[in-house]
Parts: sequence; C-alpha cells; structure tokens
Amino acid sequence: MSTNSRTTSVAAAVVDVRGPRFAAWVTTGVLVLVLLAAAISTPLAAVLIAAQAVVFAIGAAYGPRRHPYGRIFAAFVAPRLGPTEETEPAAPLRFAQLLGLIFSAVGLLGFLAGSTVVGAVFVGFALFAAFLNAAFGICLGCQIYPLVARFRRTAPATN
Repeated sequence: MSTNSRTTSVAAAVVDVRGPRFAAWVTTGVLVLVLLAAAISTPLAAVLIAAQAVVFAIGAAYGPRRHPYGRIFAAFVAPRLGPTEETEPAAPLRFAQLLGLIFSAVGLLGFLAGSTVVGAVFVGFALFAAFLNAAFGICLGCQIYPLVARFRRTAPATN
C-alpha cells in the first residue's frame, strides 16, 4: 500500500466528531416529530420513521461520510467551522446507525401493526440514544461496539 492510499484509508476511517453530533441533533428532531405525529396519525408516524430508518440504513451501510445528515454537515456546516481538533473512528458510528436502524424498524413494525405504543416505545429508545449523543456527546452504540467487535473476533469460524 502506498503512503497516499494509506493516508486516504486512515482519513476515511475517522471523522470530525462534530458531524455525528450534528446528525444526532437532526435525528433527535425527526424522532420527536415521529412521536408527535404518532399522537395524531399512526400512518404519518409510520412514514416518518420509515424515512428515518432509510437514513439509518445508509449510515450503517456506507458510514458517516455518506450519511445524508453527514453530507449536509459537510456541505453547509463544516465550511463555516474552524478545522477539526478531534476525530473519532467511523466503525463504531456505523454500528450505532445499525442499532438506530433496528430500533426504527421495530418502531415501524409496531406502527404498521396498529400498535402505536410499541412504535412509540422503540422510537423513544432511538430518541434517547440520539439525544444522548447530540446533547452530551455520549454515543451508546459506540460504547457497545468494542464488546460486539470482540465477540466477532473470537467467534469460531463455521464451514
């Protein structure tokens, strides 16, 4: 691997911490809207959480740099900020997006099944995690990631 490709690979593996926090604020807003919508229209709540689930899926599959909210941050917010002084690895953020996808998918299934309570509870779980990251910089998925990564490394190979 050349020095340039190694540098590019390392740069792609870390992100400016402000980007995921921005995404968490947007996610918090969307999830609050989902809960407000659930109080008046379960179908509207289902549409909104389905859209957020797609956003989570993109973040889980492609990482924070291709995440829709991450792209908004990079295009409109980051240029107005000074250079970043703190970065974080992308892999735990992708795992956190996967957890968000799971919570939002279960919430969506709850709304589609006609159980506003189940939908709202799982949206509430996702909201709690998003707000914790946005307001306090605590990424629950990132905290769980090392444990999951350790289990993946120690799991026996099956043939």
